[in-house]
Amino acid sequence: KTPYFINTGQFRTGAQIKELSQWYAKLYQHQFAGRVTNLYGPAYKGIPLATAMALQVSDMYGTDLSFTFNRKEAKDHGEGGSLVGAPLKGRVLIVDDVMSAGTAARESIALIKAAGATPHAVAIALDRQEMATEQQPDGSLKDVPYSAVQYVRERVGLQVCAIATLDDLLGYLSKQTDNPAFAENHARVSAYRERYGVNA
Repeated sequence: KTPYFINTGQFRTGAQIKELSQWYAKLYQHQFAGRVTNLYGPAYKGIPLATAMALQVSDMYGTDLSFTFNRKEAKDHGEGGSLVGAPLKGRVLIVDDVMSAGTAARESIALIKAAGATPHAVAIALDRQEMATEQQPDGSLKDVPYSAVQYVRERVGLQVCAIATLDDLLGYLSKQTDNPAFAENHARVSAYRERYGVNA
């Protein structure tokens, strides 16, 4: 249904991932400095994001954070297990691209707790500010009047911070008056926000 797709996989050169990870590092410094000890990137998009973020936090602010990520399937040889990187301990910041249904966040929280660490918060690139869906007993999906971000904040009890929101994206699109494609996209995304959006 959505007329737009946020794909951090399009950040695929050194310069691009450097710029994106600098924004994640700024988010860390303003929201989490001194409060987390480990970054956790869920497979797959979270892996390069957490890795690059750790590098930028070290480079920009002199804070050396450890980072960890998971495999989709546990490895039964070599170091084994489903986790790669530093052991999960202390307060952990989950680093991902977006939160659509909150499924990855809930899986990450369970994995972090199982490792004996404390999930502290979630950092994402964009808050889509749209209704989540929940599976019903009959298997159908139903829109619910809150977003995945709101669910994780209010029902799971974790802070979620985003570099940008859908409202920021709409504001950017509205200023691109010289390009008809931007105006068309603004109209489509605005209509979608009106139909499926939630208050931040």
